[in-house]
Amino acid sequence: MTRIGITGGIGSGKTYVCHLLQQRGIPVYHCDDQARRLMTESPVIRQKLRQLIGDDTYNIYNELNKPRIAAYLFADAENAARVNAIVHPAVRQDFLQWADLQESPIVVQECALLFEAGFQDTVDLTVEVYAPHDLRLQRAILRDHATADQIQARMAQQMDEDEKRSKADYVILNDGTDLEAQIDQLIEAITQKNKTI
Repeated sequence: MTRIGITGGIGSGKTYVCHLLQQRGIPVYHCDDQARRLMTESPVIRQKLRQLIGDDTYNIYNELNKPRIAAYLFADAENAARVNAIVHPAVRQDFLQWADLQESPIVVQECALLFEAGFQDTVDLTVEVYAPHDLRLQRAILRDHATADQIQARMAQQMDEDEKRSKADYVILNDGTDLEAQIDQLIEAITQKNKTI
């Protein structure tokens, strides 16, 4: 089995690339979705987050109190690191267990913070979905119904795109270039490599 880690900045189109991979029968683990699930389902994470943020981390329905968590995260630059230190190890373990259960020769981990979280060591190959800054900004404004300043602030919290490109094993360009062809080339390269092992 080959485990692929797919990352990319806000508005790069990594989720759409993962959708195209799923259409080809490749299972995809979405780290953001699974982190939210674990933050709700895991008693250990729930306890640690309550100790860190407060009892109002969860509402009366035992759901995440998203406004409270957002307020905590944006109050101090170090707060995100504190939350990540609780959540990321659980996501890492959950992904590895999930991958072991898959029967596909290729599985994908979609992770916006692949390099920042150190998750590149959970995969065999890293892929950066890249688009120019202005295009990513435009896409994110339309998608999130946010202002340019809000999106820029979120972008500033992530690793620089050029640095991600330099770290990635493979780059998919999403600026109007044929995505389907690039994805097919990636799958073909992995398939050929697996045949020689």
